[in-house]
Amino acid sequence: MQDIRNYMKMTISGQSKNEALARMCVSAFAAQLDPTIEEISDIKAAVSEAVTNCIVHAYPDKIGDIFIELKIIGEDTIYIKIKDKGIGIPDVKKAMEPLFTTSPETERAGLGFAVMESFMDRLSVRSKEGSGTTVIMTKRLNGRYEQTDK
Repeated sequence: MQDIRNYMKMTISGQSKNEALARMCVSAFAAQLDPTIEEISDIKAAVSEAVTNCIVHAYPDKIGDIFIELKIIGEDTIYIKIKDKGIGIPDVKKAMEPLFTTSPETERAGLGFAVMESFMDRLSVRSKEGSGTTVIMTKRLNGRYEQTDK
C-alpha cells in the first residue's frame, strides 16, 4: 500500500495558455518535498511536455479538459498523472519512439515522451483510441538529502 502524504486534483481547459499554469501548480505542489532547482526544472519540463501533448494531439479540433492528479508518496516521491479524454493514441509503443510524430508538417520534433522519460524516474503511458490517454510519471526527489563536501 502506498504511503500517500498529500494529494491534489485539478482540471484545466486544454488551451496553450494553461500549460504554464499546470507547470507552476505541479512545481508548487512538489515544493513541499524541498527539491533542488534542477529537480523542479525536470518536473516542469516533463509536465510541460505532457500537457502540450494533450493540447496539440488529444484535442486537435477542439478544446478539451486536461485532468491532473498529484500525490506525495512517502517522504520523497512525487506522482503525477495527466489525463485527457481525447482521440487517443493508436500505437503507444511507436508514439514513444524518439522523433516519432503524428504531425510531420508542423515543427513538432516528436520528442515529448523521450523528454518526459529522461526527466522522470518512471513513465507509463496508457491510451485507447477514442477514449483518451493517461500519462503517469513518478520522481524521487533527493534534494534535501544531498550531502556537500566541506
